[in-house]
Amino acid sequence: MRMQVCSLASLGGLRIWRCHELGCGSQIQLGSCISVAVVYGIAGSTNVTGDQVKKLDVLSNDLVINVLKSSFATCVLVSEEDKNAIIVEPEKRGKYVVCFDPLDGSSNIDCLVSIGTIFGIYRKAIGEFILVDRDVKIKKKGSIYSINEGYAKEFDPAITEYIQRKKFPPDNSAPYGARYVGSMVADVHRTLVYGGIFMYPANKKSPKGKLRLLYECNPMAYVMEKAGGLATTGKEAVLDIVPTDIHQRAPIILGSPEDVTELLEIYQKHAAK
Repeated sequence: MRMQVCSLASLGGLRIWRCHELGCGSQIQLGSCISVAVVYGIAGSTNVTGDQVKKLDVLSNDLVINVLKSSFATCVLVSEEDKNAIIVEPEKRGKYVVCFDPLDGSSNIDCLVSIGTIFGIYRKAIGEFILVDRDVKIKKKGSIYSINEGYAKEFDPAITEYIQRKKFPPDNSAPYGARYVGSMVADVHRTLVYGGIFMYPANKKSPKGKLRLLYECNPMAYVMEKAGGLATTGKEAVLDIVPTDIHQRAPIILGSPEDVTELLEIYQKHAAK
């Protein structure tokens, strides 16, 4: 089922958005006012998707859950940090399902890399996303590629060939620049602003991909498509995936349409061999 846009004009949608603004502001205060020793530490556990949990992760997760419940607009919450879906108490229950990564990029907190919250808002009955800004547009073609090349030996042949083309263009045009922050919110935001391509594909180590579908891939894919870009796994559109688990992983490649199309053509060539 492909997700459809719905207006933020609904009262429930506005309440959720305002609560997210409140939550993000509170996260900034947490990061700047609480002592470094308290916030920048390991909480002593891993989350359900295997990432090491930092103390600010835990604080941010609690904060987002509390403000979303207080919106009186949500019925189910799905967090990267919690194994099971959170059912909102009947007295606070609304009609929206919110899936979120409370603090994306938290593994880079200690070196002050950009962090942020990723979330998708789904209407319970019809599975809709909410579009906030209708004016964001991505360039048709960029000049930057973004991927963690530390996994180069695990890449499939299509990704390897594409990166080689970006570094050594066969037509002798200018090579692409390489940028990779390691925080999805930062890398995708840069891709939206400057154009280009962001890749977190499947590889030998993670054949099903690493990023989570409901609260990382889907929200970013939706934003990218509405900005005129493309978002794919290399085989199908990200938004066409029917989830079977709340913490399901998926490969993702997104960005300027001409850049993503070039990579898809390479995938098709290798699939035909």
